[in-house]
Amino acid sequence: MTLLQWTFDSLLGLGLLWLAWRTLASLDLFRAIVLFISFGLLMVLVWVRLNAPDVALAEAGIGAGLTGALLMAALARLQDNRIVAPDDDDDQSRSDHVSKNDPQKGIT
Repeated sequence: MTLLQWTFDSLLGLGLLWLAWRTLASLDLFRAIVLFISFGLLMVLVWVRLNAPDVALAEAGIGAGLTGALLMAALARLQDNRIVAPDDDDDQSRSDHVSKNDPQKGIT
């Protein structure tokens, strides 16, 4: 193994560790998904360096491609289905709303 190959393999390993750390430490879900996809694509290079092209193709297709797309779709559905909680300062308007809609209390 030459010095150039050893350096490239070391950078791949450090890059994987850095991406894994950034993915797990990210508070933004979109950023975490993008970093996860990047991790999968960098992992493809690792599998190619280990002379496992079949595993590299599976990692690219399933690990980075399909899983990344499913995570993006799940994130989009999460953002669409957000429920906005009512403010607690609005107690009077909620009691008025209940009394107007309640058939027992609405009759005067």
